[in-house]
Amino acid sequence: MIMLFNITFPNAPFNAAVKDGTVGEKLDRILKALKPEAIYFTDHDGLRGAVAVLEVADASKIPALCEPWFLTFDAKVEARIAMTPDDLKKSGLDSMNESWG
Repeated sequence: MIMLFNITFPNAPFNAAVKDGTVGEKLDRILKALKPEAIYFTDHDGLRGAVAVLEVADASKIPALCEPWFLTFDAKVEARIAMTPDDLKKSGLDSMNESWG
């Protein structure tokens, strides 16, 4: 399944990595380990952030995808399942009215 990870970096740990020159190395290490399909760096509520798109074969893999961010940058990570239009078609929405309408 495709999952979106919203990552928010608190200022102090990220600033420390910028100041000591290790931020690039730390980000590279995480990205090489996680191999996201895509990652976009942006802001989240006025803090540094990122949105990563990852294929997750099993829910038990989610902690291993979050821990590098937690342990390296003390980041906040939110994980959400993402669906393609085909996934949504397979969901059975058209027949939900029979049970819930």
